[in-house]
Amino acid sequence: MALQTITLDFPSDILLTINESEKELKKRIKQSLAIQLFTQQKVTLGKAAQIAELSRLEFETLLSENNIPISALDLADVLQDIQKLK
Repeated sequence: MALQTITLDFPSDILLTINESEKELKKRIKQSLAIQLFTQQKVTLGKAAQIAELSRLEFETLLSENNIPISALDLADVLQDIQKLK
């Protein structure tokens, strides 16, 4: 997988302010971006996990911890699928 590097500028005291290391901040940004893109349905669950640098199961757990549904199916979708299976 090819990687794209993106540079972001932050206030010089950001790490001190949030009491995190650069590595922790990068992880937080990647995970937040992955969640945002997934919830906006811009990327799949697998691609979001890749962005967050997590396994699919780890990303599903992260979603669960943040009360974000893994599936966008609603009750009508499920009922329609049940009818198709009959």
